[in-house]
Amino acid sequence: MSYIRLYKTTSGIIAYYNGLYYHLHTHWDLLVNSPHLFTSLQAAISVAAAAPDAAAVIKQQLLPPIGAQEIWAAGVTYYRSRVARMEESEVAGGATFYDMVYEAERPELFFKSTPARAVGHGQQVYIRKDSTWDVPEPELTLFINSYGGIQGYTIGNDMSSRSIEGENPLYLPQAKVYEKSAAIGPCLYVPENPLPPETEIHMQILRNNEVQYKDAVPISQMKRSHQELAGYLFRECDFPDGCYLMTGTCLVPDNSFTLQENDVVEITIPPIGTLVNYVAVNKK
Repeated sequence: MSYIRLYKTTSGIIAYYNGLYYHLHTHWDLLVNSPHLFTSLQAAISVAAAAPDAAAVIKQQLLPPIGAQEIWAAGVTYYRSRVARMEESEVAGGATFYDMVYEAERPELFFKSTPARAVGHGQQVYIRKDSTWDVPEPELTLFINSYGGIQGYTIGNDMSSRSIEGENPLYLPQAKVYEKSAAIGPCLYVPENPLPPETEIHMQILRNNEVQYKDAVPISQMKRSHQELAGYLFRECDFPDGCYLMTGTCLVPDNSFTLQENDVVEITIPPIGTLVNYVAVNKK
C-alpha cells in the first residue's frame, strides 16, 4: 500500500515517500487540512527538494505531529476495555455505566488534550501525584480534517489514572486530562487507502530494562468503526484545523500493575512506527 509519513521537526516538515525524504516548506495546519491529503502531499513532494539529512534531523529534532489540532478520545470501544472499566469502578457503583455505553448506540467521546499539553516520541509522559493506579492506553489515533474526513493515522498514548476514574465516573476528566497525559507520534501516517482491519497495536512496558507487560491486538476487535466515531465527534463540533481522535484501547495490564517513574512505554503500530515515552512525575 502506498503511503506518506509526515514528520514535524524544529527545522520544518519532512515527508517520507517511496524510500526518500523531502523538505516541505509550508505551515503544518495548512498542509494537513487538505480534503484529499494523500493526493495533495504527492503534488507537494513532486516539486520539493530532497532531504538527505532527514534521518538525523528526525532523530534529533522530532516534535509531536500536531499544530492547532485538539486531541479527543473514545472510550470502551473494545470488550477488554469495558471489562477493565467495570472492574475499576465496581466499588463506587459505576460499573453499569461502562456496560451500558459499550452496548449503546452513542459512543463515549471526551476531550483529551490541547496541543500544548501533548508530547511526542522520546518525551516524558506524566503520572499524577494524587493517583495510586496509573496505566498507559495504546490507541490507534485518527487524523480527521476540518471536513470530517479521516485522512491519516498516528499512534496515541492515552495516559490514565484508573484509581481516580474508579472512584467515580464523573472524575473522568481528572483521570484523563492533565499535563503530559497525551502522547502522539512519531509521525502522521497518510496512506492511499485506509488501514486494513488486521493492523495490530503492540505495547510493551519496561522497568529497569525488564519487560513488565507485553501484548498485541488487531484493530478488528473494535466494536465501532472509525467512521462512526468520527461522525459522532463532528455532529456538533467544528474543527477548523482538523483534530485527532484516539480510538480506544484493548491492551490493559493486570489490576496489580501500576506505572512507576522511569518506566518506558513502547507502542508500535506497523506501518506507522513506534512511539516511545518515559514515565515521570510533574515536579511542580
